Amino acid sequence: MRFPILALLLASAVVIGVQPSLEPKLQAQLEQLFPSATAFSAKEGSPPHFKAFVDDPDSGQPTIAGYAFWTTELEPLERGYDGPIQILAGVDLQGVLTGIIVVSHNEPYGYFSVDTPEFAEQFLRKSVTDRFRVGADIDGVSTATMTVRSASRALRNGARRIARQFLVPDTSR
Repeated sequence: MRFPILALLLASAVVIGVQPSLEPKLQAQLEQLFPSATAFSAKEGSPPHFKAFVDDPDSGQPTIAGYAFWTTELEPLERGYDGPIQILAGVDLQGVLTGIIVVSHNEPYGYFSVDTPEFAEQFLRKSVTDRFRVGADIDGVSTATMTVRSASRALRNGARRIARQFLVPDTSR
């Protein structure tokens, strides 16, 4: 009997506009990806994602500014040298990455490949239509090629999946 009451309370919170509470660390990470955002949704939908909202200057109403996703949820079979590389990524409404945060991995060479600020910076303002090719538009790291390729593929494929689902008009899918 408790479940229907909980569902009713959650539905009521959505109707009256109460923002869901996110874990503080996740909230800070989402704010890093979308610095101008005023609110974030809880993870939802298919593919799983978070929505970033900004206040519309004309109406004052929240409007979607972009989407964030975990690479390990959108590309669960993508593996680096020693397992999955969990990255939180943001995509704006133009299909451009707003940033990435490498959250966890087990890569033996991660400390000089995917953990560096330079790795994350090269994805900033990268379009989902870019190639994401290591050695071409993504810098490769000697002895960590598998790690960098895997992370790049997961970002490319995840961002493109978000763009196809939320940014492409229904008539062109």
